[in-house]
Amino acid sequence: MPGMSMYPDPQFPFMKMHGLGNDFVVVDARARKLAITPALARGIAHRQFGVGFDQLALIEQGAGDAHLTFYNADGSTSAACGNATRCIARHLMEESGKTDLHLTTDRGDLFARDAGDGLTSVNMGQPQLIWDEIPLSEAMETLELPIEGAPTATGMGNPHCTFFVEDADLIPLAEFGPRHEHHPLYPQRTNVQVAHLIGPDHIRMRVWERGVGVTLASGSSSCATAVAAARRGLTGRRVQIDLDGGTLWIDWRDDGVWMTGPTMHVFTGSFTTAFLESL
Repeated sequence: MPGMSMYPDPQFPFMKMHGLGNDFVVVDARARKLAITPALARGIAHRQFGVGFDQLALIEQGAGDAHLTFYNADGSTSAACGNATRCIARHLMEESGKTDLHLTTDRGDLFARDAGDGLTSVNMGQPQLIWDEIPLSEAMETLELPIEGAPTATGMGNPHCTFFVEDADLIPLAEFGPRHEHHPLYPQRTNVQVAHLIGPDHIRMRVWERGVGVTLASGSSSCATAVAAARRGLTGRRVQIDLDGGTLWIDWRDDGVWMTGPTMHVFTGSFTTAFLESL
């Protein structure tokens, strides 16, 4: 009917957050639903015509404290997003007063806790190390793939391809990343990391995120790189990873890969009806 709107409320709130510059639009859909289409996600992601984000996250009711759903900037979905999970966990802790949370995602059950000093930890679960779990397109050993540079494949609820190089800062990531994101060995595309050792259990890493591009940080990529480094005997299972946006601490324990770092809730805003309907 003329005059009727898909979004009857003149404003629909969202939060802008980031973890080390890896930035997110977060919508609390526990009480007010917002149906996300690929076109809507791409529109919100646009940094000139929308809000801008690396990932969009929905907070929904779940079996635990909340269920999280993630969208990339190109409108595709991702089962996991480590930094967004930490940001939302911090928000939910402040909202509820809890210091431990049980979150559900398409990756599975994730557990978060207050690590003190303003830091938040999330257990990203056990890494996926078998070719069809990551997934790869054919059976093979995942420690050193038959790709120039012999990268390591790891799944963290999303696929990863980690290259250990002499100097990560010298890699032209804007060219290197998309070339490997679409490699035929990765049927669902892949996140791409380049990393080198700074010192014992200390890694410098840069990341190309599938469906996004170069990002200042990535939590799941940091977990995958830490796992790959430990598997290759380059580090122990507890490492510091320095990214373009700051530092994360990764600890691969018996119960999963724990990631710890800072978060920031930048502002709360509202989408207008006119903006949502334009998409």
